[in-house]
Amino acid sequence: MSAVLVTGAAGFIGMHVCERLLAAGRVVVGLDNFDPYYDVALKRARWARLVAHAGFVGVEGDICDAALLARLFAAHRFDRVVHLAAQAGVRWSIDHPHDYVQANLSGFVHVLEACRHHGRPHLVFASTSSVYGLNATLPYAETHGADHPVSLYAATKKANEAIAHSYAHLYALPVTGLRFFTVYGPWGRPDMSPMLFASAILDGRPIDLFNEGRMRRDFTYVDDIAEGVVRVADHVPAGDPAFDGRVPDPSGSRAPYRIFNIGNAQAVELGTFVATLERLLGRTADKRLRPMQPGDVLETAADTRALEAAVGFAPRTSLDTGLARFVDWYRGWHARPRA
Repeated sequence: MSAVLVTGAAGFIGMHVCERLLAAGRVVVGLDNFDPYYDVALKRARWARLVAHAGFVGVEGDICDAALLARLFAAHRFDRVVHLAAQAGVRWSIDHPHDYVQANLSGFVHVLEACRHHGRPHLVFASTSSVYGLNATLPYAETHGADHPVSLYAATKKANEAIAHSYAHLYALPVTGLRFFTVYGPWGRPDMSPMLFASAILDGRPIDLFNEGRMRRDFTYVDDIAEGVVRVADHVPAGDPAFDGRVPDPSGSRAPYRIFNIGNAQAVELGTFVATLERLLGRTADKRLRPMQPGDVLETAADTRALEAAVGFAPRTSLDTGLARFVDWYRGWHARPRA
């Protein structure tokens, strides 16, 4: 089998996807630039887990380096590319827009161009539930409109979907976008709520609950995300001959292009999430109730029937189970010796 390229391999989801591919016997080329948006030591610790595998080839570099991508694609002849490298974070995008244009738009086009010129492997790329924006019809389905994002981060991901479709149409490049819903679990990002809340609760610091804790999110365990990504990578899309341009389905096309939600299909109130975390940590949080933040939406929930029909899988890990695994990992990470 050809190698699989995973960009953002030292990232939260990237590490888990790499480990899932390696466990299946695939050779994985992992690419990461170790951007300091958050603690690089965490990224290095994830990377160390990967380089311990004989089947992992680690490459430090940037997706905007066209020459590097050309060398990697020529050397390994990838049949699958899982593109997870991106500038993440809704709130960061409000004050740092150029970071998102560079990584999420320019970087994405570099990856598409490399795929186009080197055998047209199946490209699976990370989108986000945030693209649904002002859409208030729940649960979110891929057939719904997603034309009103409320953050630049979400807008760049929606742009990725449109750009990917143009490459599928023009060059018959098979592409699949996955709209991730609030991913959590071991090795998570420190700017996301599980790490922020766990750290504050254990350190006795207050936590901020926006919209006074009444936000609802479709929390999705990272191992389920990784399983879904790997299954989708082996499900190469073909054009839909029944596609009707008069009533176009946003999730498909005549071109080899698909969009899938990947979430737990269950919205949980933030207050319930915190209460579960308090119980597992054995501590009570000092809660500060805050108003809604710019770029946030009140609720997300995924309709995953299309994913399940296509690959026979949809996330099902309960919040209790997933958070218990997260807490077990976090206690060890929190107690580690600091450099």
